[in-house]
Amino acid sequence: MSKKQLSFLSLFISVGIPFVLTSTVLAQSAGDVGQVESFIRNVIQVIAGLAGLIATGFFVVGGFGYITSSGNPETLEKSKRTLIFSGVGLAITIGAFVLSNIVTGLATNAFGK
Repeated sequence: MSKKQLSFLSLFISVGIPFVLTSTVLAQSAGDVGQVESFIRNVIQVIAGLAGLIATGFFVVGGFGYITSSGNPETLEKSKRTLIFSGVGLAITIGAFVLSNIVTGLATNAFGK
């Protein structure tokens, strides 16, 4: 067996075993809507935090490229685009986070908690 086939087989087994060895999950009662709201709010906060972290990383990469471009116009332009796109992405992330909090607040006031 070649090394490529062995790595594919090990990947296939490691990904497939959780699907084979899972236990049965039974449905529960409807529960409280507040729990669903809390879960969705937590998911949005985590995604927004990760997006902010990624945008910060791109700011660092773009700034480093801008500083070390040494006057090379291609590298300078690439770094500028990286900085602009990471700023736009961060603005979209913050806007989505704020908008989701507004919608959640309005839904909570409208439907009660």
